[in-house]
Amino acid sequence: MAAPAAPGGAEAHPGSDDYPRQAARTRNFSLGVPRSFTVAPDGSRVAFLRTRAGDDPVSCLWVLDVGTGTERLVFDPRAHAYGEGEATLSPAERARRERVREQAGGVVAYATDREVRRAVFDLDGRLFLADLGDGEVRELRPPGPVDDPRLDPPGTRVAYVIGGSLHVMEIDGVNRVLAADDEPDVNWGLPEFVAAEEMSRLRGHWWSPDGSHIAAARVDERPVAVWRIGDPTDPAAEPRAVRYPAAGTANAAVTLSVFDVATGERMDIEWDRAAFPYLARVDWSEGVSLTLLVQSRDQRAARVLEADDRTGKTTVVREDADPAWVDLTPGSPTRLSDGRLVHVVTVDGAGRVLIGGELATPPGLQVREVLGARDDVVFTASEEPTEVHVWRVGPGQPPERLTDQPGVHAAAVGGDVLVVTSTTEEDVLPRTEVRRGGRPVAAVERLAERPVVDPRPVFVSLGPRDLRGALLLPGGREPGGKLPVLLDPYGGPGWQRVVRTPAAYLTSQWFAEHGFAVLVVDGRGTPGRGAAWDREVFRDFTVALDDQVDALHAAAERFGFLGLSRVAIRGWSFGGYLAAMAVLRRPDVFHAAVAGAPVTDFRLYDTHYTERYLGHPGEEPEVYRRNSLIEDAPKLERPLMLIHGLADDNVVVAHTLSLSAALFEAGRRHELLLLPNLTHLSRSEAVTENLLRLQLDFLRRALSFEPD
Repeated sequence: MAAPAAPGGAEAHPGSDDYPRQAARTRNFSLGVPRSFTVAPDGSRVAFLRTRAGDDPVSCLWVLDVGTGTERLVFDPRAHAYGEGEATLSPAERARRERVREQAGGVVAYATDREVRRAVFDLDGRLFLADLGDGEVRELRPPGPVDDPRLDPPGTRVAYVIGGSLHVMEIDGVNRVLAADDEPDVNWGLPEFVAAEEMSRLRGHWWSPDGSHIAAARVDERPVAVWRIGDPTDPAAEPRAVRYPAAGTANAAVTLSVFDVATGERMDIEWDRAAFPYLARVDWSEGVSLTLLVQSRDQRAARVLEADDRTGKTTVVREDADPAWVDLTPGSPTRLSDGRLVHVVTVDGAGRVLIGGELATPPGLQVREVLGARDDVVFTASEEPTEVHVWRVGPGQPPERLTDQPGVHAAAVGGDVLVVTSTTEEDVLPRTEVRRGGRPVAAVERLAERPVVDPRPVFVSLGPRDLRGALLLPGGREPGGKLPVLLDPYGGPGWQRVVRTPAAYLTSQWFAEHGFAVLVVDGRGTPGRGAAWDREVFRDFTVALDDQVDALHAAAERFGFLGLSRVAIRGWSFGGYLAAMAVLRRPDVFHAAVAGAPVTDFRLYDTHYTERYLGHPGEEPEVYRRNSLIEDAPKLERPLMLIHGLADDNVVVAHTLSLSAALFEAGRRHELLLLPNLTHLSRSEAVTENLLRLQLDFLRRALSFEPD
């Protein structure tokens, strides 16, 4: 069968029509890619997760012997009666996977002892212990399905959560309840919604370095409003109740306690929770006190605290303030082996590494994440926002960049071994190599499928703000005539679309192969360009739309084949908000939009994210009104497709339904696609494939009304 005709009369690139199904089968090419690396402190072994093929959705636990470079399969879930479904997952595990956007099944997380000799993990609530040296695996027998199992540093005990209660089990099988509460909405040892979704704190209990104590968060969700998410395909089913802290409403009450594992004695950690209710980070490094990072509700102040686990008293180590918000950086704060504090702070417009009170990185280097700290600090950072590199810095030493090729790099560190994963301009899929003493000694095998599309982005800086962009064309070649334009942004805080790796543009290239010039642009507020750039969206998300318009016009001046009479935009989440806003507020520029899971009224989005940028809705109602799309409904005069999953507990479907209702009441035609059982992330092959095809069909129909 011939490939379907593309807009403008071009023919789709051979094989590109297979892309939606391939992307769905491979979970967007994440299957078969090694991940979640843990390096032994002596550099002898590396544990990691990977599925066994590029279309296999079941993750297995593996070990690489650094000395020989050989890989060994430690645990395959299919050998242990694994059902490959989510029906047996606990609500807590289902929520955790949604927060981290987990694409696979099987072993999706694990934890090791200090020496990386043993690992624990759960498989649909069953608890397993693996010896990473000899490969022996045995199933332990806790009294119920477990969540978030973690070995103590010596490797002799396992802590885990069962039904909201924190348990400890000796490796020989003796189980004890360490913390429990009679209230069903009070949980021990797990993160609350905003901690996992917005603060990157994915855990709620922490072992002391010697394994004698555990620090555990108590999460009281009773103050949080109950929202209900139903399944319209089953009218007899009870709607699922979720505690959702919408902007301006109550958060969960989070406290921290330390337990003596031997006696069960509890010590509550004290800090000014009225002024600093958010528990953003907990670190318990070898040889130093328990360290906390707490943040105010308005996020304009944060404190690093040291806690005395014997008395519960805390001491302020550092306090930071910002008139907009104090940034939270993954991996920060932590400690060097000599006890000095490692913390990322915003100084001179950049996130900079602080070691023991001294700034260790220069203003032009934007620190993204702290990866590890021992005698020195390994971190990721950007000099150019489209690239992320791995760096190292020590006390009194200049920073050293450890990766060279343009692209996005990440790493895991242990001893003198560094495991570097790189997605670069040279390869459409990530590669992982193991370095010892700075020299490559092994490679971790990649089993992912190669995509049938071949992205060839043209990287540009556009307009007076030097907006970073990427342009994708049919076949990677400039056309002879005008092409319809498709903008394909995210465009908001927290995520970049424009990075120097073809892997970021697979779907954009697929649309390009069907006759579009696809333009991807990062505007103000997107990461990598410093505090002043981030804060351009403070109280005003609409500048994101201004940047898309400016970039489009600047690109059209440079590339004469961009047909400005046929311009569409598509996006998901914040990108969906941006797409809907584009046709509602700038119909003079945008002729069609696909808005997936859009936030249309920020009063319905969560506290930590929304209040950081827009403030408290009770104090600044005009800010919320200005950033909402609901009142814009009567302005619609261009084709708009709205897409939303009915099971989404992040951006709930009320956002799309509210806008759709307002459009209907205003007599404005639009297309509405509601998908039962779909959350904020699609894991269904049929849904993933058909969402792409339906968007393409809509855009073809919508833009055909505007000839060049």
